[in-house]
Amino acid sequence: MTTSRRSLLAAGATGTLALTAGCLDFALGNAPLEFTAERAAPSAAALEETGYTEDDVDEQSFEETVEVGGLEREVQASIWASVYTKDREFDGQSHEASVFAAVSIPAMERFGYSFNPLDGLSNGELLDEFLSQLETDGNQLEDLSHEETFQLPILGEGRDVDVFVGETEFQGRTVDVDVVITSFAHEGDLLVLLGSYPEPFSDESANVEVLMESMDHPV
Repeated sequence: MTTSRRSLLAAGATGTLALTAGCLDFALGNAPLEFTAERAAPSAAALEETGYTEDDVDEQSFEETVEVGGLEREVQASIWASVYTKDREFDGQSHEASVFAAVSIPAMERFGYSFNPLDGLSNGELLDEFLSQLETDGNQLEDLSHEETFQLPILGEGRDVDVFVGETEFQGRTVDVDVVITSFAHEGDLLVLLGSYPEPFSDESANVEVLMESMDHPV
């Protein structure tokens, strides 16, 4: 047996023991089960083409208490949220006109079971969870209803994209706003991609599609 093969087997055995020990600690309630997501983001070329700029990139964490075999156990996970915005001229002034967000959540699968509280949610249900990522200048999105579904090629596969229409306050008046969302599993993470723009800037729909199609994951 070559030295490299011995090293490979030794590394594999060490990793297996570490994994087993971590699962045992979780099973005994001595430590939480931890999961980490990989960041997703649109390409630099797409951002330049569409005029969007990075507003905030943040790795957040949350803890969840789950029930396993009738026992309560703790699960910890990290989530990446990357938010991009674009300013447009309206009535002679510059305004934050549209928002695009890419959220990456670990699949959180172990023992043949998913610990992800978002697992199985529809795009509409996910939109309720992440709506705050799209609300700008303190203006809330309200009365959202589903309008259409179409497909885009994203990360090598056709993905269902849902469009919702709602209302928001813009420059002192109520305007319609489009919210575009898709979600899918990729490389061990659940990706949620969202875009939003008010009716005066409805031409941003094409730019949101460009950003979605350009996604990189993991970054």
